[in-house]
Amino acid sequence: MLSYEESLQILKETNALIDGHFILSSGLHSPQYVQCAQLLSKPFKSANFCKSFAEKISKEFKEIDLILSPAMGGVVIGYEIGRLLKKETIFSERVEGQFKLRRDFQIAKKSKVLIVEDVITTGKSSIECSKLVEIAGAEVLGFACLIDRSNRNSLINKKIVSQVEINIPTYSENNLPNNLISLTPIKPGSRELK
Repeated sequence: MLSYEESLQILKETNALIDGHFILSSGLHSPQYVQCAQLLSKPFKSANFCKSFAEKISKEFKEIDLILSPAMGGVVIGYEIGRLLKKETIFSERVEGQFKLRRDFQIAKKSKVLIVEDVITTGKSSIECSKLVEIAGAEVLGFACLIDRSNRNSLINKKIVSQVEINIPTYSENNLPNNLISLTPIKPGSRELK
């Protein structure tokens, strides 16, 4: 398995972990931003990262019947972990603001489901996915993500298995440190900065 330092190096080399001044969707400011799409867009660089993550999952969860990921961020990593562990993988999509199963995806009653996504911060998407599992009469085994940046403050009350835990501080606009004040803020995924 990759060490913490080796994992961080791959994240930086693939521009999945970048430094700057970012305004998050919550409105909070951060000196770093995690974009796993950059990591996963470079399979030749992310292969060892994903393999190490799959090894951690297989040590923690012995009886996985199905992997469920939230779209969009979890689709690629869900597929890759399913491929490595030889498990069926499906994803949920937002329909009118709520996660639903589409494309004839189904969760079998009493199956053991692992929720896999790219990044967990608050855990909201993972919790929404877990409700689909409960509605189907199946069991949520647990949660797994490439990067856990929740600082152990997520809504998830079960163990989170991750390849890397990163403690990235956040600040309100009125409480910015000097190193962020001097940088122009960027709002990732947004066309305009408010």
